[in-house]
Amino acid sequence: MFAPTFVGTPPNASFLLIYVVFIRLYALAIRIAARFNGKARAWVEGRRNWHQHLQKALAGSGAPVIWMHSASAGEFEQGKPVLEALRQQYPQHRILVTFFSPSGYEVGVKYKGADIVTYLPLDTAANAERFVDTVRPALVVFVKYDYWYYHLNAVCRSGTPLLLVSAIFQPRQAFFKWYGGVHRRMLTFFTWLFVQDEASVQLLQSIGVTKCSAAGDTRFDRVAHITSNPAPLPPIEDFVKGDLPVLVAGSTWAEDEELLNALGDDLKLVIVPHEIDDAHIRQLTERFSKRVTLTYTGLLHEGCAPPSLRVVIINNFGMLSRLYRYAHITYIGGGFNKSGIHNTLEAAAWGKPVLFGPNYQKFREAKGLIGCGAARSVSNAEELKKAVSGLLANPAELDRAGLQAARYVQDNIGATGRILRYIQENRLLTNA
Repeated sequence: MFAPTFVGTPPNASFLLIYVVFIRLYALAIRIAARFNGKARAWVEGRRNWHQHLQKALAGSGAPVIWMHSASAGEFEQGKPVLEALRQQYPQHRILVTFFSPSGYEVGVKYKGADIVTYLPLDTAANAERFVDTVRPALVVFVKYDYWYYHLNAVCRSGTPLLLVSAIFQPRQAFFKWYGGVHRRMLTFFTWLFVQDEASVQLLQSIGVTKCSAAGDTRFDRVAHITSNPAPLPPIEDFVKGDLPVLVAGSTWAEDEELLNALGDDLKLVIVPHEIDDAHIRQLTERFSKRVTLTYTGLLHEGCAPPSLRVVIINNFGMLSRLYRYAHITYIGGGFNKSGIHNTLEAAAWGKPVLFGPNYQKFREAKGLIGCGAARSVSNAEELKKAVSGLLANPAELDRAGLQAARYVQDNIGATGRILRYIQENRLLTNA
């Protein structure tokens, strides 16, 4: 009943063959890399005997399954509002969560809202058919992107409703290129596509995809929920006490950390690096060695923050969204990398001014925050120092930027409710 009508023509056989060859070469490359790289090793080991593990996890329960797939941890956070709304509305269903990346799996396996957490198998026709036939999901939700031809095709062929949530499309993507037949075909496998904005709707309609609507971005719902249920961090509360202003820098890379190190000693820094392996934490500690610096683990061992402490480096997962509440100003990393800045909304939701590097143009929310005066982009250390000192010297402007940030988030919540209404109105799931 809910299988989508195919639009356009099937992908050229040559392009589909290229896709198959790419998948095979990727698998070979990652197996070679696994000998030297821990993340690659986790990717390979996590998929070993996947079918037996999945059968064991599903055994003993005849409950229908809701399956959500995310590429990694960031997309999983984006999908959580939908997952939690489905859990509340359909409590008799089991929740299966899959990931492509080890970093996502490591976060997801700790999530208590899922019944089963596993890796998505390599995207081959045989793996996909076996996976879908084993799970027999009642509903499938893919978050934002991470399109896998054979898995999407297998779900579509099974007649199971298949939704895409919080997607965003841009003209540069393969869907809109002459060589994008395989990608366009994947879009036809979805029952409905919930995208973030009207521009994405128009792009999809330009290639004949009409089963789509602008529902918004579920990340707004997620960050609003986090700020409404704050869990305190006593060691950080102890550190930020006093008269010095606090800057919290999230998801930083080496280029960001170099800029942050140029800031003066007249403010406190909480730095949350994107990579928290031991080697990078040591490098970061050495970089800030001219001022009193501790890791979060070190701060816990100290018992209380020394009065001279100026920098705390977070070497734990899962704390960032709660840390922004302690900031006067926030800085988001990634703006000097090709892939661009990380999540700005977690900081904005707390009503904090946001700073980031120059590579933000492909992020709708970053442009929105700049447009309403809640955020600024900096290109070098001097611009960062000027932005920080300017905000701290003008409390009214600091407060105004923070209020604009919080208002921007509140004005954009509601995507989860729109998605849930579609599921209910079209009876994609029932409580029977």
